[in-house]
Amino acid sequence: MTYLFKKAAVAMAASCALFLAACGGGEEENGGSGSEDKKVLNVGTEATFAPFEFMDKGELSGFDVDLLNAAAEEAGYEVDIKNTGWDAMLAGLQSGQLDIGMSGITITDERKETYDFSVPYFESVTMIAYKEGASIASAEDLKGKKVGVQNATTGQFAAESIIGKNDSSISKYKSAALMFQALQSGDVEAVVTDIAVAVEYAKSNPDAGVETITDEQFVPEYYGIAFPKGSEYKAEFDKALNTLYENGTYAEIYEKWFEEAPDMETLKQAAQ
Repeated sequence: MTYLFKKAAVAMAASCALFLAACGGGEEENGGSGSEDKKVLNVGTEATFAPFEFMDKGELSGFDVDLLNAAAEEAGYEVDIKNTGWDAMLAGLQSGQLDIGMSGITITDERKETYDFSVPYFESVTMIAYKEGASIASAEDLKGKKVGVQNATTGQFAAESIIGKNDSSISKYKSAALMFQALQSGDVEAVVTDIAVAVEYAKSNPDAGVETITDEQFVPEYYGIAFPKGSEYKAEFDKALNTLYENGTYAEIYEKWFEEAPDMETLKQAAQ
């Protein structure tokens, strides 16, 4: 389309708009609501972390996806969620290219130096998944075995706390999917990840021969929505999440994905 044609089209559209307004057609133009378009926030995620985020027939799905959409609606925003991958998500938050990161991100003191976090929205704990016959009964049994982790996650940090930082027996993968592929192929004997992810994998792959255990060395941790440092959106999403806790929406989303009621008292205490 040429510039002149564009200019003429714009002029014609403006004339039509004035005509409709003069005839009382303004209400039809905005649907009769008079509301302004909601601001769209850019969100990054790593969509191989079922049941929190994963691809389902080409569409992003999962607990985090449903919860973030509900929180954004409550806060008065829309969200454009992209499957960026874990490392790109964190980099995008640091650079300010992303407004939000949500991918089962555990809140840690170290991460809080780089990112802002919402109030906690999920309690988790680390779990070990291993192939049958691997003779793993506790976290200490990981020593001397080939262990897979997703890079830069608390699963990696937990494995390193037992085996040793940067130990050659630990293989780091860019995604949870690649980590579990390594377990299936025998490249590693066990993987260390979050409990809901390990349980979901074992449930979804009943013929894979995968068993799971946790250990008292693994302390509870909490997920939060991540924002660039100093984000203007943190306070609004904190308020939105607390509203979802109080009005029952959070519990409905939780029960949809985990088929049990959440421990709301523990979550509310962690959110204070």
